Amino acid sequence: MISATAARRPLHVWTRRPRLWLVIAGGVVLLGAVLAVALSVGPWADSGFVEYRMPSRTDIPVSIAAARDGAMWFTIELSDAIGRLKDGQISKIGKGSENVEPLGLAVDADGAAWYTDARKRAIGRVASDGAISAFDLSTPVARLGRLAVAPDGAIWFAEPTLVSVTRLERGVFTRYVVAPRTGVGEGSVGPFGVAVDAEGLVWATLPEANKLVQISPRGEIAEFELPTRHSGPGDVAVDARGTVWVLEQSANKIARFAAGRFQELPVPTPHAGLNGLAAAPDGSVWFAEVRAHKLGRVRGDVVTEFSLPRRDARPVGVTVDGANNVWYADLSGWVGMLRADRARAN
Repeated sequence: MISATAARRPLHVWTRRPRLWLVIAGGVVLLGAVLAVALSVGPWADSGFVEYRMPSRTDIPVSIAAARDGAMWFTIELSDAIGRLKDGQISKIGKGSENVEPLGLAVDADGAAWYTDARKRAIGRVASDGAISAFDLSTPVARLGRLAVAPDGAIWFAEPTLVSVTRLERGVFTRYVVAPRTGVGEGSVGPFGVAVDAEGLVWATLPEANKLVQISPRGEIAEFELPTRHSGPGDVAVDARGTVWVLEQSANKIARFAAGRFQELPVPTPHAGLNGLAAAPDGSVWFAEVRAHKLGRVRGDVVTEFSLPRRDARPVGVTVDGANNVWYADLSGWVGMLRADRARAN
């Protein structure tokens, strides 16, 4: 149920420099008012970014996912709520437990958001009307990675605690162990990223093992080692053509996997802090650069970077809506969007 009143925050829009038709006769009071408005709007540049500040300064957005109805769902670190942005308004929906590393988030065909809840040791679901339900993992410790919704509606998520990629379907958990266990709770060799393609193939990353894992609909597991040693594969996504994309966090590269072969593309900014990955309807692939304060795009064999308007920006989660607008969650307390027209720019 909704436990927090929907809150509207000042919209942070980056637009063209307007003509200043200031009349000095207005005096210091009028000038001060104009300056106050300018500071609340931000630098005057048509960068195509629109940003929304979180209701509370302590809110830390982490993961973000787009729904078909135009809503943006996002998780909030150290909060007991799931966030939603719709029609320019942010609301927080209470879920009864504090978020700790809320990395897993995805939206199903009905518009409900599924999320990982490590503190509660459960997989949660929040419907578009705010109704919350949860499915307990029944483990003494839960360390959870990313989460994805399959075409058939099944929920898949990375469960490093048990070194498995796990399916939740009709309230039943089925675990696929993808590496030797080193002990419950360690999870050092466990999976992190998860994605499901149109054919029902599940893809996951093993950061410590430097591998991409495939799970077939029949439960068969195959492994593919990335070309760069110790590349730190993190997030994974699949585009409309079935090409698999992997963030190589330690190597500062984006890997493309198709026809059984990898191709690696270096990111221009060194040590960019790659995080979050999303395939857009137009065929491009987007990711966040938390240390570089940028968004990155892969189109063809070209990696292009887009600097965020704020110097303190720390984007970590990214998603793309049906109109090719690029949305991101920013640790510094913002949810932002790069308009599709600017996202298509060369």
